[in-house]
Amino acid sequence: MAWPNRRFLDLVGTEVPIVQAPMAGAGGVDLCVGAIEGGALGSLPCGLLTPDEVRAQVSAVRERVRGPINLNFFCHTMPEGGDEAPWKALLRPYYDEFGVAPGPPGPLRMPFDPAMCGIVEEVRPEVVSFHFGLPSEELLRRVKASGAVVIGNATTPEEARWLEARGVDAVIAQGFEAGGHSGRFLGSDPAAALGLIALLPQVVDSVSVPVIAAGGIGDGRGIAAAFALGASAVQLGTAYLHCPESLIRPEHRAVLAEGGTLFTNLFSGGLARGAPTRLVRDLGPVRAEVPPYPLAAAALAPLKNVSGFTPMWAGQSAPLGRALPAAELTRSLAADALAVLGRLS
Repeated sequence: MAWPNRRFLDLVGTEVPIVQAPMAGAGGVDLCVGAIEGGALGSLPCGLLTPDEVRAQVSAVRERVRGPINLNFFCHTMPEGGDEAPWKALLRPYYDEFGVAPGPPGPLRMPFDPAMCGIVEEVRPEVVSFHFGLPSEELLRRVKASGAVVIGNATTPEEARWLEARGVDAVIAQGFEAGGHSGRFLGSDPAAALGLIALLPQVVDSVSVPVIAAGGIGDGRGIAAAFALGASAVQLGTAYLHCPESLIRPEHRAVLAEGGTLFTNLFSGGLARGAPTRLVRDLGPVRAEVPPYPLAAAALAPLKNVSGFTPMWAGQSAPLGRALPAAELTRSLAADALAVLGRLS
């Protein structure tokens, strides 16, 4: 059976309508290469990389595999400042317990800027995706002029319409089931967040560009359901965390089968879904003392190597995952989805 909706396939030129989600700290060259070998759109998370590192990683992927690459960037507005004193006071008992002291801030997730835009123009990825909205009109114009397909992330129909009005070529509909950071950017109430089953058909009805479903999809059944609701493709992140190519720590890998993920703002200042850790259990998942995204990460930097004090991002579909190599997983997911769609037709 052929895919019932080829709009994404025709747009980006992949074999299967699957996007390997870009996941900072978990994704990298090996995972991207494996996904591409399986026929998917492989992604590199670039928010914590320098321009030189982006250049090197794209080169490494190109040397090993042929196929479209997606470079992902965040477009948040950096806060003017934030009072870190209450946050550091909450963390003081942990500094004392582990004999560390707050030092200078480590690297923060920075928004897309002219330097990164210059790298996009240089390495010419087939796809560029953005989280938390879009960059300035000038930077977006330059990205599009490079020949890249531009994808934006929406958590509401309003955000999807906003993205389309500014010229994106496709929209990700991100349900609240998704792991990692919620991409909401137009100020919607987090308590009103939509799950994918409710969000996806509303986004499909709201825009004319292809829609990519993300959040809670962990197997062929979920992919088929997304297509039944009008998606042209799916984006999977948590499913790829189980792959040997993912860069997550052993303790992170071990908790995936447990499920029970939740939203927390403790690690970055922004709401993101992951498995509970000691820090979350001790302090509760959301605290007002935490400075705004992405500033909260700086005070946690001295504890980055301590178990329980680093995030373990994962979506609600984590227990569905299989520890297969990325290429094999991609082909298996696509075959399973086509089998389900065949039974439904």
